[in-house]
Amino acid sequence: MKNKIVVLFNLLRVNQWVKNILVFLPLFFGMQWHRLPDVLIAFIGFSFIASSVYIFNDLFDVEEDRLHPQKKNRPIPAGLITYGKAVILMGLCFLSGLLMFFFSYNPFCLVLIAFYVVMNVLYTIKLKHVAIVDIVIISLGFVIRMIIGGLATEVQLSHWIILMTFLLALFLAVAKRRDDVVVFMETGKISRKNIAGYNLEFVNGSMSFMSGVLIVSYIMYTLSPEVIGRYGNHVYLTSFFVIIGIMRYFQITFVMKKSGDPTSILWKDIFLQITILAWAGSFIFLMLYKNV
Repeated sequence: MKNKIVVLFNLLRVNQWVKNILVFLPLFFGMQWHRLPDVLIAFIGFSFIASSVYIFNDLFDVEEDRLHPQKKNRPIPAGLITYGKAVILMGLCFLSGLLMFFFSYNPFCLVLIAFYVVMNVLYTIKLKHVAIVDIVIISLGFVIRMIIGGLATEVQLSHWIILMTFLLALFLAVAKRRDDVVVFMETGKISRKNIAGYNLEFVNGSMSFMSGVLIVSYIMYTLSPEVIGRYGNHVYLTSFFVIIGIMRYFQITFVMKKSGDPTSILWKDIFLQITILAWAGSFIFLMLYKNV
């Protein structure tokens, strides 16, 4: 029984659900805590939708994954679950997630879900092999998560928040591609067909560029009239933790050379976890005591 649960969790990639925490950020920024049940439903619903996309990807790439040193251990290529059962689970996940949004939120959520699914199906079939387009699609997925959280809480998102979400996702995606480039340079193994579209100079420059724009955007966000009016004059102090967090990720990428799996890094890196918690804690403190 335990093994079946592990296989199910691996098939659904439950560890990747941490990405969907983004739907909670509008609740956080808007301080609409009474909408927490709505956001929880959005989180679960989107997680099911995302899992159905992951299963589709595994079904489509099953033959290729069997030749990959890590992906061959996934449930479908490893033969731990049959193709037919995987298709049924994919359908159940998709319908369950869709129903949660169908009965609960702004109809525009369904439009976003449809766009997310179609975009990822195209990504799996073709677009993941096109350099730059692949990381843009990944980044748009994070923006969609954020917007859905805003619709669930009825919090109007600042254009700064949307821009920073896109930039952060691009930064992490490029860091992941850098890991592929380094592996190719050191071993000669091609882990992605679009590896020819990237090289070390390009990804290093892109990471530096996007991290700089991201930091400046965050500082401008904290100094914008809308933020000062809502949260007080001192929110800019939280930039300290944003800068430290980005520096830590640079260290993980360039010194430790472990940027291949951002989700795994978030789960395992205590330094990064403490930095994120410190940022959130300082943000809440400054919001609550904005008049002090």
